[in-house]
Amino acid sequence: MIIWLDLQVKKDIRILMLEDDAADAELTKFALRKGGLSFSVSRVETKDAYLDELQQHPPTLILSDYSLPGFNGHAALDIAREKCPDTPFIFVTGTMGEEVAIETLKSGATDYVLKTRLSRLIPAVNRALREAQERAQHRRAEEQLRESHEQLRALSVYLQTVREEERTRIAREVHDELGQALTSCKLDLSWIAGKLPKDLKALLAKTKALSAHIDSTIQMVRRISTELRPGVLDHLGLAAALEWQANEFQTRTGIRCEVHADVHEPVLSQELNTTLFRIFQETLTNIIRHAGATQVVVTLKETEGHISLEVRDNGRGISKSEISNTDSMGLLGMRERAALSGGDFKISRLPHGKGTKVSVAIPLPAKHQEQQHENSFSRRPRRSEAWVEANSRG
Repeated sequence: MIIWLDLQVKKDIRILMLEDDAADAELTKFALRKGGLSFSVSRVETKDAYLDELQQHPPTLILSDYSLPGFNGHAALDIAREKCPDTPFIFVTGTMGEEVAIETLKSGATDYVLKTRLSRLIPAVNRALREAQERAQHRRAEEQLRESHEQLRALSVYLQTVREEERTRIAREVHDELGQALTSCKLDLSWIAGKLPKDLKALLAKTKALSAHIDSTIQMVRRISTELRPGVLDHLGLAAALEWQANEFQTRTGIRCEVHADVHEPVLSQELNTTLFRIFQETLTNIIRHAGATQVVVTLKETEGHISLEVRDNGRGISKSEISNTDSMGLLGMRERAALSGGDFKISRLPHGKGTKVSVAIPLPAKHQEQQHENSFSRRPRRSEAWVEANSRG
């Protein structure tokens, strides 16, 4: 009732009445006034006048007779559903069989009232207007939610981009600035060591130890730079970066990690490379922390306009509660990364609880799909220092 009073106070109800009998129209208006409704009416009799009124003066409510000369209520209802689908439509008619009444309601009519029982008109109108306002409020809420969701997605994309750019910048500065400074220190130390007398064994031993410490620090700088942003990802592509990361993972943990890649040239976009690589890194982190696995198998392939990454381990298997855990920032982060690229992220327990499978499928850009894929290549896992060396030189 509060919603209805708000409607009434806010403005008069604009009614479009499709009625060819002037006397019946007056009876309908009398019933509306008697019910306390504040309204204005535009009465039409023909299809052309009906269409013109819908176009020029969109109504708040449509009241229509069912039987009209040269025009019928069903046609009027179809036009209303097309032109103004949110406007309540009530049949006010002399006779209407039960089957016809049910059919009109199925077709989208809000209600029907017999002219012999106009006492039902005001309750029907009130209900129709109330439901229309509720639908409008619901649509506005959905639109606001959608806009808010899009804004959050845009913000997330921006933050991911800024984060990767910052990682790349810091990695470059750490590698170049600190690396050059340490190399300069080592050269100066070597010059000093060359000037020291041979009999000052303690000082010579100290310079040798300091030189070794500088070498280990240079290696540490390279490692930190690589962890921030692997140069192999930008220079050699995703497949090579996955192999390099798998080799690093296997060396560090002792867990066997195989990579099978079957992708086409040219190299994927930087954004797509970054998304899949970061998801892969997070998956390996979860395997170390939770899986208790001894083997990991990674498959990267390009099929039907998608690039897909699948990671399987032979660990204990993830539980349903862990999959649905909203506090798991790692899983949420991977889902969000995939979603931001228009992709799909899935994680599931393998049959009989023998491990976990993480799969990501992201659509390729249209430009990439249109290219002729003549040179595909497959990669097998290998412990190659070439990947590390290429990355260290980045």
